[in-house]
Amino acid sequence: MNSYRVAQVTAPGGTFEIAEREVPQPGPGHVRIAVEACGVCHSDASFVEGRLPGVSFPEVPGHEIAGRIEELGDGVHGRAWQVGERVAVGWFGGSCGHCIRCRQGDFIVCENLKVPGWAYDGGFADKVIAPVDALARIPDDLAATDAGPMACAGVTTFNGLRRSPAEPGDLVAVLGLGGLGHFGVQYAVAMGFETVGIARGAEKAEFAKRLGAHHYIDSTSDVPVAEALQALGGARTVLATAGNSQAISATVEGLTPRGELVIIGADPSPMTIAPAQLLLSGRVVRGHPSGTSQDVEDTMAFSVLHGIRPMTEAVPLDHADEAFQKMLSGAARFRMVLTPG
Repeated sequence: MNSYRVAQVTAPGGTFEIAEREVPQPGPGHVRIAVEACGVCHSDASFVEGRLPGVSFPEVPGHEIAGRIEELGDGVHGRAWQVGERVAVGWFGGSCGHCIRCRQGDFIVCENLKVPGWAYDGGFADKVIAPVDALARIPDDLAATDAGPMACAGVTTFNGLRRSPAEPGDLVAVLGLGGLGHFGVQYAVAMGFETVGIARGAEKAEFAKRLGAHHYIDSTSDVPVAEALQALGGARTVLATAGNSQAISATVEGLTPRGELVIIGADPSPMTIAPAQLLLSGRVVRGHPSGTSQDVEDTMAFSVLHGIRPMTEAVPLDHADEAFQKMLSGAARFRMVLTPG
């Protein structure tokens, strides 16, 4: 075949349409991947709606990619990567290698970070071209539909927790039980934390327990979230996956002295945290930006070891707009995943 399909939007906020394109050749240091699955992340909306600088149209989003290498570009050493290898590409879609952050080895905050769907066409397609530093090997025991979401939602929650100050036995709370949070609870339990799930509504308590949470806090109850956390002894870490600044701010007083609020849920509105809430207790508020391709490999290996999988709903690429709208509406449980179909 000399052509392949992409699901694209041609204008900001437009609907997805399927288009045929000529199969591209990978350039130096790149590979072409036959996409087997691509998760639909809420961050894709920022690309589709043109809210980020540099997004051009037609736009092909998708940064939770899983597939197989089908062609190597010049300079890609056959002993490092081979045709047929299973690989994932996430939010970290490559780095420039020459900015200060890259030279310091902190590639995920590269000043010229290459995010699929932003720097180049993403995984809402049959094929994608990606730089080799973006590739993460997929374990044999992991399905493509599970590996794709781990390249963004999975690694973000996994890294956020393992780089927090919490140690096994510490109380760790996960705010939100959606696409990010349902990963977060599973990872927190597997890391040996006494895990608290926080969400809206008493009816979600059973789901939190099914994920392995030891406690559940209903954020709509009469007891404030911070007070409920302190009744459990205080949280060493709160992983804020919900994109709600008010809900995130409400957890601060539930932290222990020198506890850390790790924020991975995005909300453009400001948080309401006073300096006095942080100073005397030495609390820390930190934003956490996903992870590199090596971090993605670590996430997948840990997930296989502990039997952790995302909850997904597979949809054919031809129905990309339907999957995207379901994600936006909040009706997805919990990750829509596009497959060739």
